[in-house]
Amino acid sequence: MRRREFLASGVGALALGTQTLATGAAARATARREPFGMKYAPHIGMFDNHAKDPIDQIKFMADQGFRAIEDNWMRRREPAMQDKIRAELDRHGMEMGVFVATAGFDKPTFTSTDPGVLEQCFAEIRESVEVAKRVGAKWCTVVPGGYSQQIEWDYQTATAIENLKRAAAICEPSGLVLVLEALNPWTNHPGCFLSKIPQAYLLCKAVGSPSCKILFDIYHQQITEGNLIPNIDKAWDEIAYFQIGDNPGRNEPGTGEINYRNVFRHIRGKGYDGVLGMEHGNSMKGREGELAVIEAYRECDKR
Repeated sequence: MRRREFLASGVGALALGTQTLATGAAARATARREPFGMKYAPHIGMFDNHAKDPIDQIKFMADQGFRAIEDNWMRRREPAMQDKIRAELDRHGMEMGVFVATAGFDKPTFTSTDPGVLEQCFAEIRESVEVAKRVGAKWCTVVPGGYSQQIEWDYQTATAIENLKRAAAICEPSGLVLVLEALNPWTNHPGCFLSKIPQAYLLCKAVGSPSCKILFDIYHQQITEGNLIPNIDKAWDEIAYFQIGDNPGRNEPGTGEINYRNVFRHIRGKGYDGVLGMEHGNSMKGREGELAVIEAYRECDKR
């Protein structure tokens, strides 16, 4: 399932009896629940069987105890809608997670020396700074494009470092943080330059800016390299943000092989109080599937 398709997804088998969980949750769907212990962030669109309008969706999320949201496509929304979203988040005391600043999946962008390609990336980042101010976001996602098979890898790495320095310099005055996302090449994104956490760690260390950090997407890294908790520990000082999805299937926790309860406990134990973006599909369709997602996070959130 590709990133550009995941918001429209939501099929698959759900393990461990989530149909029963969803049924049990139905009676609680209209009652305001206790806040989650961690800042899990649904995407706008994840609960659209319960509410269609983005503002109503935020109200529903808040009532279910969520303390943050994500919206990959926030930069594309009209400023008036961005203002409404910010006002609604403020009203509920919720936090804005990441949105996509610039993302390349096939052709080289940050590994490129083409002025036109780079200017497009930097223009999107400049625009993202203004969007972040409007919606109260602290982080925005960068997927630094594909790689060339005609240039030595280390030359491309050096080019990416220099281009990321320029991008970070755009963000530093406002405090906005570019978070670099490594994408798995085996299931979703073959051909991307950035695929592993050690590679992202190297880039962030080389850039040396508080505005260039790691987005650790647990789903992608389970596929690419596994060893999740040790890699989280090794890269900890450069990680600014997490995203979630179980594997296989890229659906809610409890539908795949990742022990999310232990992973969340480990992250919490290290003192993380940031946002964890729910960048995944729903394993069941309809309202029942949306309630199953909520109950899956209730289960994982237990201390």
